[in-house]
Amino acid sequence: MFVRLGAALLAASCLSAPASAQADLAAKFGARETIQQISVSPDGERIVFIQPSGDRGAVALVADLAKGEVKPILRSSGSPERLTSCHWASNTRLICNVYFIENLDQRVGFTRLVSVNADGSDMKQLSARTNSRSLGVAYSGGRIIDWGPEGSLGSVLMTRTFVPENQTGTHLASSSEGLGVELVDASNLRRRTIEQARLNAAEYISDGSGTVRVMGIQAARAAGYLGDTIDYSYRLPGKRDWNPLSKLRFEPSGTVSGFNPYAVDRASNLLYGFDNYQGRNALFSIALDDTKKTSLVFAHPQVDVDGLVRIGRQQRVVGASYATDKRQTEFFDPELRRLREALGKALPGKPMVTFVDGTADEKKLLMFAGGDSDPGTYYVYDKASRKLEEVMPARPQLASVKLASVRPIEYPAADGTRIPGYLTVPAGSDGKNLPAIVMPHGGPGARDEWGFDWLAQFFAARGFAVLQPNFRGSTGYGDAWFQKNGFQSWKTAIGDVNDAGRWLVQQGIAKPGKLAILGWSYGGYAALQSSVLDPDLFKAVVAIAPVTDLDALREESRNYTNFKLVDAFIGHGDHIRAGSPARNAERIKAPVLLFHGDQDMNVEIGESRLMARKLRDAGAKVELVEFTGLDHQLNDDKARATLLDRSDQFLRGALGIAP
Repeated sequence: MFVRLGAALLAASCLSAPASAQADLAAKFGARETIQQISVSPDGERIVFIQPSGDRGAVALVADLAKGEVKPILRSSGSPERLTSCHWASNTRLICNVYFIENLDQRVGFTRLVSVNADGSDMKQLSARTNSRSLGVAYSGGRIIDWGPEGSLGSVLMTRTFVPENQTGTHLASSSEGLGVELVDASNLRRRTIEQARLNAAEYISDGSGTVRVMGIQAARAAGYLGDTIDYSYRLPGKRDWNPLSKLRFEPSGTVSGFNPYAVDRASNLLYGFDNYQGRNALFSIALDDTKKTSLVFAHPQVDVDGLVRIGRQQRVVGASYATDKRQTEFFDPELRRLREALGKALPGKPMVTFVDGTADEKKLLMFAGGDSDPGTYYVYDKASRKLEEVMPARPQLASVKLASVRPIEYPAADGTRIPGYLTVPAGSDGKNLPAIVMPHGGPGARDEWGFDWLAQFFAARGFAVLQPNFRGSTGYGDAWFQKNGFQSWKTAIGDVNDAGRWLVQQGIAKPGKLAILGWSYGGYAALQSSVLDPDLFKAVVAIAPVTDLDALREESRNYTNFKLVDAFIGHGDHIRAGSPARNAERIKAPVLLFHGDQDMNVEIGESRLMARKLRDAGAKVELVEFTGLDHQLNDDKARATLLDRSDQFLRGALGIAP
């Protein structure tokens, strides 16, 4: 049975969208998702969700599920603070995370946790404060790793970065330094140290009932840089001593080797995590007793098992997920397996059903269902009444837009390797003789998956065919496919991207001379480097926040603790010069359009400025659009609408097709 919640939810959504969001297609697709994060209260009576506010801000709203009443409780402007998540500490108290960037000696990201009542009153900073004696800065405001003992309401188990204090003139100064764990009351802020600060601690994992069972230590190298290994230890039930568990190593390619722990199941006394099995990631369990018995839980013969599915307040492990042509979940919980299958059948056109959150007793589940041509909808499912209540669609502004279907395909690379990808053609089109775009994904340690993609769908709505290739260098297909990563093995990765364009032409999908390439982050790098490798293939290049010089990317990390890891990932050798688009700008014949935010901490805006300068020096046609105050994700409705609209105009002009 379906029950739609009161119109107040959708009304609240519409209030947060700019008036121009419905004005044209670019504004509709550029608008951020209506629900950016959502959580259900332990008793299941209310939900909290974060949605856009203005062009780049956000607002947290609490909705009463029975009454359909919605109340805003917390706002952020996006300049610079950004509200990213809210979770229930109790039925009446929330903990929310705020992220912001500050320009100190260098650009630095900060997080802070705040607690607030469900009606918006009594807001307090939950993250520990430093003082005038502090000898450093706590960039992280802590991370929630569990709720209180036995799942008690109102308290939270969270990490804390301890900063030492100046000892001069006081006996109250603290010498603690490093990462520890505190139990904090979300209302009165009383705090108790659960795990003493350890200088090189990198991670703590609790058992879902408030007890820390696993700890990771990442030793530092000289000059304070992070080391390339994490040594994990565990505790026996009811004990405080640490025992050796496993070693995780960060490989120069960007992969990890060794057992990577994720979650503890208290009832079975098992630790779940991922490790290599026959060249691919698989899910394993380790008994947290004296035997440390390791068991293979689930593996797939073709792809990596890369997701651990957890549910409820105790984050109970219920399954594992992987992506072949489409994302799939292997549920260990029979009830959830049956429920997922039933809901998939009951929601036509929404085959992607995922469980987002659950009440303390798991009798009510917060879930999402969507598909390739359906951006999706959030629901609350009540097991007792078997009612499915619709909360809100993810993108209501697209309700009147005919969206395209997405088809998994394979195409041959030059060496005969079959490259998987996803093809989107305009709705109602026969898929032939179209202007076409190859759209490589970011990363490079990532992959595209079947489902709704706002970039691909926008260009399909504007008449383009879009091919998203999972080139070699993508994750998800095992070690051999990943190779040395998309930078060190750039010739293979970019070769696969270019072969995607050739396939579009050979199949008659792309009209000759009407082929372009567009990408974001590493995808922007691939878009530029593709024209270095084959200057005549693509007739237009759009690169969003692209890497353009590998040495420049390396130097951007030099003053951060992860520099040695980034240095090894990029590597040294001839591929630095040959694989940097800015050093080969004279080979690029196609006109180029660049977009970049000036607060980008992933790829500095200087890389796009360098690329634009080099292209101009080479006599090429180039335009750079800079977004003030925005980072790598460009979380701004107006900026995204501008990006889409300008890209559409640029591609049509460069390819000679009608507006």
